[in-house]
Amino acid sequence: MASRFSSASKGFSSLFHTPRARIWWAVAALAVLFVLSAGYAAPQQGNWVLDNIAWPWKKFPDTPYRLGLDLKGGTRLVYEADVSKVPGNEQSSALDGVRDVIERRVNAFGVAEPLIQTAKVGDHWRVIVELAGIQDINQAIKLIGETPLLEFKEQNPNPATELTEQQKKEIEQKNAEAKKRADEILKEALKPGADFTTVFEAKNEGIGVVTAKGDLGLVKEDNPQLGDLVKAIKSSPQKPPYIFPRVVETADAYNVVRVESVNNKVKEVRASHLLVCFEGKQRCESKSTRAEADKKIEELKSKATKDNFADLAKENSTDPTAKTNGGDLDFFGVGAMTKPFEDAAFEASVGSIVGPVETDFGFHLIYKTGERLVTSKTPEYHLYRITTRKTLKEDILGPQDDFQYTGLGGKQLEKAAVEFDPNTGEPTVSIQFDDEGGKLFSELTKRNIGKPIAIFLDGSPISVPRVQSQIDGGRAVITGSFTVPEAKLLAQRLNAGALPVPINLLNQQIVGASLGAESIAKSLKAGIYGVIAIILFMILLYRLPGVLASGALLLYTAVLLSVFKIAGITLTFAGIAGVLLSIGMAVDANILIFERMKEELRWGKPLTEALREGFGRAWTSIRDSNASSLITCVILYTFSSSNIKGFAITLALGIIVSLFSAITVTRTLLKWILPWVQRHHWMFARVNKPINQ
Repeated sequence: MASRFSSASKGFSSLFHTPRARIWWAVAALAVLFVLSAGYAAPQQGNWVLDNIAWPWKKFPDTPYRLGLDLKGGTRLVYEADVSKVPGNEQSSALDGVRDVIERRVNAFGVAEPLIQTAKVGDHWRVIVELAGIQDINQAIKLIGETPLLEFKEQNPNPATELTEQQKKEIEQKNAEAKKRADEILKEALKPGADFTTVFEAKNEGIGVVTAKGDLGLVKEDNPQLGDLVKAIKSSPQKPPYIFPRVVETADAYNVVRVESVNNKVKEVRASHLLVCFEGKQRCESKSTRAEADKKIEELKSKATKDNFADLAKENSTDPTAKTNGGDLDFFGVGAMTKPFEDAAFEASVGSIVGPVETDFGFHLIYKTGERLVTSKTPEYHLYRITTRKTLKEDILGPQDDFQYTGLGGKQLEKAAVEFDPNTGEPTVSIQFDDEGGKLFSELTKRNIGKPIAIFLDGSPISVPRVQSQIDGGRAVITGSFTVPEAKLLAQRLNAGALPVPINLLNQQIVGASLGAESIAKSLKAGIYGVIAIILFMILLYRLPGVLASGALLLYTAVLLSVFKIAGITLTFAGIAGVLLSIGMAVDANILIFERMKEELRWGKPLTEALREGFGRAWTSIRDSNASSLITCVILYTFSSSNIKGFAITLALGIIVSLFSAITVTRTLLKWILPWVQRHHWMFARVNKPINQ
C-alpha cells in the first residue's frame, strides 16, 4: 500500500513540477490569456463564438474604446486668459489653477477623458478645451466660461434640526389657514360665470414653475412633480372641461384644479425600415465607412417603392431580422424607438417613404404603412391650477446647509503658496489676505476657535481646516498631513479662486465624427494588412519559429487592445499611429533572437542549446534598444502637445507588451514544440553548413 501511495504521489507531482509539465501549463495559460484578451478586445466576435457553442455563463462585456476628439467628434473651445493683473512670474501657476478648475467642472459635466491645455502664444495665454463626444456647445461654454468662485464658510449655527412641538403646531395652524384660503378660491372659481384665468391672476401664490394662466399642459400619472394631481382627479365622473370640486393637496401646496381635456387615445404607427449601418454605430458588424453607407442608402432610396421595399430590405438591410420580415416593425407608440426615427415615422404620411434618417444604429429608410389610435392605460390630462402655498419645515428652520458663507472670498485673498514647516519639514499652505480680508479673517477665526472653516471652490469643499486661535494680520498657514503634490494642488486651487484670471472665448468648433470613423476604418485596414505582411515575412524567412512568432504577435495585439480598454487610454489618430508602429516593432526582438539561433546552429550546436543561447545573447540588445525607445516615449510625453502624448503612450505600452510577447510567449512556444522537431533543423530556416565542419 505504501509503495502504491508513493507511486501515485510521484505521478501526481509530475503533473506540476517537472520542467515539461511547467511548459504545458505555461502554454495553457497563454491560450487562456489569448481567448480572454481577444474576447475583451472584440466582444461582438467573442460573444458570437460563445453563442454558437451555447456558452451558459457570462459573456464578454461590450466596453467601448475611448476615442479622442479627432476620432469621436465633439467640441473644441479656445479661450484667451486675461493675466494683466497677475505678476509675470506667477502667470504660469495661475493658468495651472484655471486649468484645474475647468477640469473639475468638466468632470462634473460627465465628460470622459477631457483634454485641457494651456499654452503661451507670444504675450498671450491660451486655454484649449477639447470635449470628445459633447455636441452641445452652448452648454459646454456656459459650464467652462465662469470665473472660479472661492468662498470661506463657517459652520451653520442653525444646522438641520427636528421641529419642536410648538413649531409643528405653528405649521399646522398656518397650513390650516392656507387650506381655508384654497377652499375660498375653489368656491370663487366654481361660481357661475367665473373666469378661471381671472381668479388665477388674483389668487395664485406661485408654487413651482408659474406658467401662463396656470396652464400645466398634458400631465400623466407618472409625472414626478404633478402626478399627485392626476391621481386625485382620475376617478372623477365629470366630463371635461370642469373644475375639480375638491382642493387637491400636494407636498408643497393646496391646488384648485381645472381639467381642460382628457386624452386616453394615443397614436401608434406601423412602419418598415431598411437599415444601412457603418463602423462606429451600435451593433454594427459592417466595415463600411460613413461615406460608403451614405452613398448606398441614397442609391437604395432612388430604387425604393411601396411594392419592392420589403425585397430591398431583405437583400440590403443590415438589420438581421429584415431577412425574415422585410423590415416590418409592426405598430409602435411614442418612446418605443430612438427619437430621430420616431419623429420621422410619426410625421410622415401613410404610404410614404422617408429618409435617410440617422440614428445610433446607422441610416434608415422608413416606409410608413399605417397608423391608428389605441386606448392608453395612462391617459393624458390637460390641467390648469391655482396654488396656495403650504408652510414647510424649511420655512421654520431656515437653510439646512452645514456651512454658511461669511463674506470672505477670493477677491480678498491675495496669494496662496506652498511652504515647509521649519521644525518638521512638512509641507504647508500659506494664505495672505488684503486689508479687508485680514479684518474679516480675524473676526472669523475669533468666533470659530476650535471649529472648522470650510474653503469652497465652485461650491465644492477643497479644504476644511480647524481654527486653533484668532489670527490677525491677514496671514495664516494651513497645516495637515499633506504630501508635496497635495499642498501644491491646494495652493493652486486657492490661487485659481483668488487671482483675477478671467477667460474669454476666442474660438469654438464642433468637430464631426465622420472623418474619425473613416480614419478608424483606414487604420484598421492598415493594421490588418501590416500584421498579414509581417506574418508572411516571418514565416517565409524563419519557417517554424516564424509561425510561432506570428502566434505571439496575434496574442500581443489582443493583449495590447485589451490594455487600452482596461486602462481607459484615449485613442487619437496619432495614438493609432503609435499602435501600428509598435506592431512592426513587436517582431524586432524575435528577429534578433532567431538570427542568434541560426548562428548557434551554424556552429553545430543542438536546437535546445541554440535556443537557450539565442535568447540569452539577444537579450542585451533587445533590452537596450527598447529602453532607448521607452526613454524617447517619456521625453515625448513630457515635453510635447496632446497629440504627440497620445502617440507616446500607445507606443510605450506597445513596447512593454512586445517585450512580453517576444521574451516570454515566443520562447515558451519554442520550448513546447522543441521535442517534436529536434531532428528537423530545416524547420528552423535554412542553415548553411556548420562552421566547425
